[in-house]
Amino acid sequence: MGSTLRDLVRRFHGTGRLDAIVLRPDRLKDAVSVHEARAEPGLGLIGDHRSLRLRQSDAQRHRELSLIQAEHLSLLGVWTGQAPVAPERLRRNLVISGINIAAMHSPFREESFVWRIGGSVRIEITGPCPPCSRMEDELGEGGYAALRGHGGATARIVEGGVLRVGDTVNLEVESTVG
Repeated sequence: MGSTLRDLVRRFHGTGRLDAIVLRPDRLKDAVSVHEARAEPGLGLIGDHRSLRLRQSDAQRHRELSLIQAEHLSLLGVWTGQAPVAPERLRRNLVISGINIAAMHSPFREESFVWRIGGSVRIEITGPCPPCSRMEDELGEGGYAALRGHGGATARIVEGGVLRVGDTVNLEVESTVG
């Protein structure tokens, strides 16, 4: 019996790993790496400037977190003529390795994937995270173009808790959007 496309999009080779947690204390200040952070629905990561305002609607909550693919940090360095790019420079909250972030979002409109990170945090990918114009200043000439298509993803927090560097990332459930 063959696999359907719906079956195939749920198959991942293994588990992912949370390689870094990045907080942006203020919109225009340098981002910092931390070993752990608390994720709260409606707020994001406590200590990140975006957590200072409660978000309640789905439209407001779609960007509680931003994620970037760890494996892309070396590519971004190559494309901008430098060493692998430090995650703090890209200002994405979570750096994930071992799982294709683009595949963490269901291609089917009526279903969503919920991912567990560590023991309690559950997230849902809400869409791509395109680069901002600041990436040209941060990464040099061509920095914006290098990040296009490799800017990661945005997510909402389904269930909060503490995230720690080294936590596993696993597909937990698929839910039907109604």
